[in-house]
Amino acid sequence: MTALFRQLPPLDKLLNTPQGLELLAEFGRTAVVHAGRQNLHYAREFIKQQQNLPHFCQSEQTFLTQMETLLQQQRQVVAKPVHNLTGTVIHTNLGRALWPLSAQHAATAAMNSPVALEFDLDEGKRGHRDNAISDLICELTGAEAACIVNNNAAAVLLMLSTFAKDKEVIISRGELIEIGGSFRIPDIMAQAGCKLIEVGTTNRTHLKDYRNAINENTAFLMKVHTSNYQISGFTASVEEHELVELGKEFSIPVISDLGSGALADLSKYGLPKEPTVQEKLAQGVDLISFSGDKLLGGPQAGIIVGKKEWITCLQQHPLKRVLRCDKVILSGLEATLRLYLEPENLMKTLPVLNLLTRSIADLEQSAVQISQILQQKLGEQFHIRIEPSYAQVGSGAQPGASIPSVAVTLQAKTTEKTTALLACLKGLSVPIIGRVESDKVWLDMRSLSDINGLKMTLEEL
Repeated sequence: MTALFRQLPPLDKLLNTPQGLELLAEFGRTAVVHAGRQNLHYAREFIKQQQNLPHFCQSEQTFLTQMETLLQQQRQVVAKPVHNLTGTVIHTNLGRALWPLSAQHAATAAMNSPVALEFDLDEGKRGHRDNAISDLICELTGAEAACIVNNNAAAVLLMLSTFAKDKEVIISRGELIEIGGSFRIPDIMAQAGCKLIEVGTTNRTHLKDYRNAINENTAFLMKVHTSNYQISGFTASVEEHELVELGKEFSIPVISDLGSGALADLSKYGLPKEPTVQEKLAQGVDLISFSGDKLLGGPQAGIIVGKKEWITCLQQHPLKRVLRCDKVILSGLEATLRLYLEPENLMKTLPVLNLLTRSIADLEQSAVQISQILQQKLGEQFHIRIEPSYAQVGSGAQPGASIPSVAVTLQAKTTEKTTALLACLKGLSVPIIGRVESDKVWLDMRSLSDINGLKMTLEEL
């Protein structure tokens, strides 16, 4: 074993070779020395366990090549691009909505330059970072004012912390939602320091349930859009306009967590109906919160709209500074919202809407191209077909809605081969993420955003 240890190359000698000097020039001495020491540590442990040299110790060149591999891996961002072929268009685990091109440009400009974030160019003095977006949202929705934070959970927390601390908030038991990561509405309420008052039952809640729960310590009547599940059958719920009338009777405001944040009537595009922000404002709701990176189709953000006096209080709360967005997110969000000023073009300019509304003929054309490459690369190992599929919006939006789609399916003879295929697809330079159903790997075209990129990736098989 001692003889094997002696065969390990001295690091100083390696760094003085032409290949070593090239690594130093590209990566710097600190990183290169660290990579070399990692290699040597691994080699020593390998010798102890295997009584042999690892493969990269065959020569100085292979050792340095292994160091370069480590150094290149060090530069790779963990949140790397992937091809989404799951059929879930707005996939929470894959980053939710794709940004429109105009939002990408606006964000890049904000990254590369100083921007008038909190500076009023007309007045030549300090301004508020939400002003531009607030004005735009008011134009789009008819709200009096708007407030922007970093996500919708933060928006709910800010509303409750500002107005309901040490008070009671009435909400239907059927709307006590849990979102991804076991994050629950009751938890947000507890964090905000308010008391949750559940009314009704899981499947049926009536206006009298809210009325009977109101007392002098009631801060809000709260409505939560159950965007990530559905209750069907023997059900009853109270609409916002009914709560507004009840709230007026007792001088209690109504707030609504709308969640998915649709600003356009999706039924106009052949998609299932989703309640819009405009509709809820028209019903008289005092404050409405929603997400920026779901059906709205932009960056992650929480948007609160409603009466100006309420929004002013939110802007002045200390939590607002904690939860505010930076210049990059605000720039991307503003650019996304500006697309809604041209509603006839939304299907082209908003990636989320474009993916959700692609025709079956277009999806079939994509499937043919992908299946041909897969047939050439894997045809002998898998049975490859083009089949009808059903996609979904995702991220909790419209959980019961199935959108017709087309998928390329790959079926192996054994479970082991299917598992190996999934691992192979995830190991490509741009990982391919599909789904498994009925012992097949399904590559759904509905959620595919870059077919040319996918075709290039498949050439690696």
